[in-house]
Amino acid sequence: MKRKLRFKRLLLKVSGEVLGGAGKSIDFDRVAAFAEELREAAEAGSEIAVVIGGGNILRGYRASEKGVDRVAADCMGMLGTIINALALQAALERAGVEAHVMTAITMEQFAEPYIRRQALDHLTNGRLVILAGGTGNPYFTTDTAAALRAAEIKADALLKGTKVDGIYTSDPVKDPKAVLKTRLRYIDVLKDDLRVMDATAVALCKENGIPIVVFNILKKGNLTRVLEGKRLGTIVE
Repeated sequence: MKRKLRFKRLLLKVSGEVLGGAGKSIDFDRVAAFAEELREAAEAGSEIAVVIGGGNILRGYRASEKGVDRVAADCMGMLGTIINALALQAALERAGVEAHVMTAITMEQFAEPYIRRQALDHLTNGRLVILAGGTGNPYFTTDTAAALRAAEIKADALLKGTKVDGIYTSDPVKDPKAVLKTRLRYIDVLKDDLRVMDATAVALCKENGIPIVVFNILKKGNLTRVLEGKRLGTIVE
């Protein structure tokens, strides 16, 4: 059922941990639950592109800390995002949502290559797009990939789904006095080094006027609530 939405076209960035948990690199029950959230958002009338990290499988920088060449480690991390994307695509199709995986790394046996015009065609025609493989280059995070793709597809907003309710003055897990900030400027995030996204991603959003909404993706219904304009999480603009 179509609803009145604050954000029509969105780029949703989530970490790989949204798909994993309890010692599992991929928890297919969690993947199915996430797919259901995306189905509800799509049925509300939104055009959705998703960028998933690969941290549940491998983080490139951690592999490099163990002596793996940094470029090779980042390539391994990019492949992890593609594994996650294929798992999510399968869950979405089981939920009745047409989804296309597009990769920055050419591997046509598994997914479509990322071509901007084709991605826009998918979105315009109601097909969900999962953008995998980061930017296709080492040294760039999936946050930066998300900001870049958000600019390319002319997204109304970049939504970052996390395990906490938004941006706090400090780590809420470690500091019981941490305060949730409901609204920030791009410059505040950069100046105070709040690290909810890397500086390159924030700067890209600032340059292109793309608001960033940080919210708890693990709470059922939150994605649709954000799209409808409910006061939730933190908005950076």
